[in-house]
Amino acid sequence: MSGTPTPAAPSERLAAWTEDELGVEGRVLEVVRVPDPVLSTPGAEVDPTAPETVQLAADLVATMRVSPGCVGLAAQQVGVAARVFCVDVSAHPKTREHHGTFVLCNAEVVESSRNEKAREGCMSVPDFTGDVKRASRLVVRGQLPGTGEEVTFSANAFEARCLQHELDHCAGFVFLDRVAGAHAIHPRKTYL
Repeated sequence: MSGTPTPAAPSERLAAWTEDELGVEGRVLEVVRVPDPVLSTPGAEVDPTAPETVQLAADLVATMRVSPGCVGLAAQQVGVAARVFCVDVSAHPKTREHHGTFVLCNAEVVESSRNEKAREGCMSVPDFTGDVKRASRLVVRGQLPGTGEEVTFSANAFEARCLQHELDHCAGFVFLDRVAGAHAIHPRKTYL
């Protein structure tokens, strides 16, 4: 056994993170919608310690917080093609385990397993939901904004789905790019 922590462990550091660590006030930004070209633009890697990245992280959290039902938001959704997103699934009824509110920079999936299909919605695609197959268990690695500290953690169920949705945004995809076909797209019944 090596001295590295098991990647199956939840991250205490991630769960302890708060936007207060950023030291800047987040601004509420407009959320762009399809077919805005930024949504299909792969994000550039960012310097997590750069002031503009720290401000973007704070803005993403502030925008997510004022958006009813929103559990994640990526930079592309506020018009910036960058590999930065925030997540907070803690108040969602489908959530089992979670890490609270956090922002990741330059995140990637290290390991995934157990694909399941479920319905997804998106603030950038407000009129539709879709059935998307995604891994229900993930190991993700990314950097925290402000410090650049690298975290590797496990996520499952709804939080894992949300992470993959936001990682897709960072790669220039929306959930409509992941559905099996037109039969898997549905008019939204509830507007939050």
